[in-house]
Amino acid sequence: MWEILKGAGIFVYPLGLCSIVGAFIIFERLYSLRRAVILPEQLVSAIISGDKIQGGTDSVLARILAFSAAHQNDSGAVKAFGRLEINRMERGLVFVEIIIGAAPLLGLLGTVTGLVTVFGNISPETGLPDQASFTQGIALALTTTVLGMAVAIPCLVGNGYLQRKVETYAVQLDSLLERLDAQNRTK
Repeated sequence: MWEILKGAGIFVYPLGLCSIVGAFIIFERLYSLRRAVILPEQLVSAIISGDKIQGGTDSVLARILAFSAAHQNDSGAVKAFGRLEINRMERGLVFVEIIIGAAPLLGLLGTVTGLVTVFGNISPETGLPDQASFTQGIALALTTTVLGMAVAIPCLVGNGYLQRKVETYAVQLDSLLERLDAQNRTK
């Protein structure tokens, strides 16, 4: 494994940084987007059944409900606040999208650099490359390509999953806010 990383040359550092940042953001968002933190079952049940809403202020739905209680006559403001909360759920995912694009490009840059090394060391007399330079260049080309994809693919999967999760929560929050607005209008 160490030999593979050594073969990537200088490109192992930005690719390693991309890997660490991507993994951190994905795991942090997985933890932050748990259902109990976004839509606690107790609050959802109270809204659906029309019961008195009780609960803490540490969930997304509880913050929206607290804002709604303070702005009962302004459903537009409540919906805007809900959109702000949804935007908060997407925090950090833009960096994962950047990593998804940058990691393969860093791998491609390493590939091109490796091939330039190979073709730049061809002897004019024999027309053959120096064996050590040839081996290093090919190792750089292949290793950076593999590392770039190895960073980008898990980030792509994690980002897709998290984006879908946020979209699902957004639809559920919108539905609950519509129900709450209808209940407030009938009172």
